[in-house]
Amino acid sequence: MLDFIVSILSNPAIILAIIAAVGLIALRKSTSDIIKGTLKTIFGFLMLQQGSNIIVTALIPFSTMFNEAFGLTGVVAEDNALVAGVQTVLGTETALILVFSFLINLIIARFTKWKYIFLTGHMMFSFAGTMAIVFDQMGLSSITTIVLGSIIQGISMVLFPAISQPFVRKVTGNDHVAFGFWGSSWISLSGWIGGKLGNKEQSSEDVKVPKSIDFLKDMSVLMGIVMVIIYVITSFFVDSAKMAEIAGGQNSIQFAIMSALTFVVGILVLLAGVRMFLGELVPAFKGVGEKIVPGAKPALDVPIFYSFAPIAVTIGFLAALVGGLLVTAISSILPVVVLPSVIGLFFMGGAAGVFGNATGGRRGAIISGFFLGFSWTLLVALAYPLVDVTKYGVEGLWFASPDAIIVVILIRLVGMLFGIGI
Repeated sequence: MLDFIVSILSNPAIILAIIAAVGLIALRKSTSDIIKGTLKTIFGFLMLQQGSNIIVTALIPFSTMFNEAFGLTGVVAEDNALVAGVQTVLGTETALILVFSFLINLIIARFTKWKYIFLTGHMMFSFAGTMAIVFDQMGLSSITTIVLGSIIQGISMVLFPAISQPFVRKVTGNDHVAFGFWGSSWISLSGWIGGKLGNKEQSSEDVKVPKSIDFLKDMSVLMGIVMVIIYVITSFFVDSAKMAEIAGGQNSIQFAIMSALTFVVGILVLLAGVRMFLGELVPAFKGVGEKIVPGAKPALDVPIFYSFAPIAVTIGFLAALVGGLLVTAISSILPVVVLPSVIGLFFMGGAAGVFGNATGGRRGAIISGFFLGFSWTLLVALAYPLVDVTKYGVEGLWFASPDAIIVVILIRLVGMLFGIGI
């Protein structure tokens, strides 16, 4: 039964489909509308998911090319791979924290003014695993780990969306959805800084260009050109034998170009999926809000914001990449060398660009993206000594989510005050 419940909570498509169906039933929609709304919610989210998978598939070879080109070794910030690697040791604790934290989230949303329901399944899993790892490192028992981990995660599932909601309203122009991602506070902070230093009136989406290069106003074309240039230039610095291995026997230039364009296709699929499932989920969620948890808002994954400023996504990602690379360059004076986590820099940097654009225009998008990339990578490097994951046989990985890292820092500080886990 536990495995069944965990499998449901770990699959956001199923969660969202159930919520859509329950919401439409609560609104007393016809059977036809319920079926259409539920299936379109699933279709849209699966498109979003597949778009994300395409993006990751295209970014992995770029990350390998980059590290080979510049001879870097260190750790990569990647939550899900790290947490998955400790499941043979902490699988039960992770599963129970995930289940109980979701119940605590629902109780808080039902009886307090914090009406956020966290629905990003893989983020729930990674945070639960993070709690299990941290408390295990501190020498606490399994029961204590499950109790404390569930409470902390349950509170975090409403606290962090609440912190980000004022910025979400600036981006979306409404209060229909919330931010269910363990980097929301850092992205919001980046957007706030971008707003202070930018100009809201000069949006990244309104850039004026000469008619001869008017094609650059098309987000997909602009992103395609930029990514092709980045991929191809990086491939020039990789040893030819290693590049041939990465390319799997293809011509290296052709491989770089097609990988870059595949990345853009992933973005387009993702954006189409976002539009479809939000179009069905938001109206259906009103039924949940009206009948079950009055005023409830679904806290959803980071890609839902990309469609509000697609060009800002590209700007934010590139600026974040520069910021992250700067920290990597100075990592010799830090506790650990943090390799550029291109996947994290894209998803969070892109969102930082959108939030920065909403508060400070295109200059805000650049500043927000750079701040996100620089400060996030620096946070990972400085917090690295707090948790030793190598004791579980995990090498070359560390925690990635800024919100989770903040919670880990606070837990370790409190533990030190009471002499626990020193």
